[in-house]
Amino acid sequence: MRNFKKALFAPLLLAGFVSMAQRPAAQELKNPIVEAIVKEANDNSQLEKLAHELMDGIGPRLVGTPEMQQAGVWALGKYKDWGIAARNEKWGEWKGWQRGVSHIDMTYPRAKSLEGMQLAWSPGTNGKTVNAEVIVLPYMEDSIAFAKWLPAAKGKIVLTSMNQPTGRPDYNWEEFGTKESVEKMKKDRDMLTAAWAKRISNTGYNSRTLPAALEKAGAVAVVTSNWSRGFGVNKIFGAYTKNIPSVDIALEDYGLLYRLAEAGGKPRMSLKIDSKNLPPADAFNIVAEMKGTEKPNEYVMLSAHFDSWDGGTGATDNGTGTIVMMEAMRILKKVYPNPKRTI
Repeated sequence: MRNFKKALFAPLLLAGFVSMAQRPAAQELKNPIVEAIVKEANDNSQLEKLAHELMDGIGPRLVGTPEMQQAGVWALGKYKDWGIAARNEKWGEWKGWQRGVSHIDMTYPRAKSLEGMQLAWSPGTNGKTVNAEVIVLPYMEDSIAFAKWLPAAKGKIVLTSMNQPTGRPDYNWEEFGTKESVEKMKKDRDMLTAAWAKRISNTGYNSRTLPAALEKAGAVAVVTSNWSRGFGVNKIFGAYTKNIPSVDIALEDYGLLYRLAEAGGKPRMSLKIDSKNLPPADAFNIVAEMKGTEKPNEYVMLSAHFDSWDGGTGATDNGTGTIVMMEAMRILKKVYPNPKRTI
């Protein structure tokens, strides 16, 4: 009988646990505020509209540009429309600059429009068209030999990036190539990358200081190709020259120029870059605030960096983060306008 009681007690105990575990789910009370937030986000999302206005309409938000200033005014206007207190907090200044139209062409040994764009904050050509021979940064044994070569850069357009052995991303090689061909490509690329790094270091400069040295020596432009290892995509960052244009050329067109120059073909390029320097511009943060009603000195913070590089629209870095944060504030103001803590 004692064993029977034990055997009977175990299933009853298990059934009790199951019943207790199931009861909260069945009796769970839905939070009406959370439900309202989810409903507003699903049924009345403003994300697409915000994305269109910011990324399509205003575009990239490079610090120091009129577009960055315009984006700040836009954000303040949105918060005002939503009834949220917001302010522009200045924290310094940055060099003013505005991108213009670029014409980048190969003029010899044949005419070909090239896929490329000026780097951020690059000087322009002052309304003129620069036409010059293209040369590749040479390999020198050391900085002394490079210093002796530098005068040869005068009047030239200098290529300062390695010529990529392939324009296909690794995943594409791995999908369609044999194991042996993929391994050989990667080995060859690693060797070329190491050799180019040595070519740069032997000059006595690095990728940041070399353009200024070429500029001082009289080069008329510096050309790079900062490939992202994706199909047809380069990274567009900042220029390190102060008076001559810095231009990035897409992988295939860069390879063409490089091969022609290396073979002694003396290719020529023409550049007309209409960017212009502007007076120093305010650097700032946009701060919006919903004051807490019970614990105003305790904070819940949402943040996203507002600025971007200007090679694209600045969508993924970080326009999407910006509009999601703003949309969250809009929804909270509509559904939960009097939070306990300051948001």
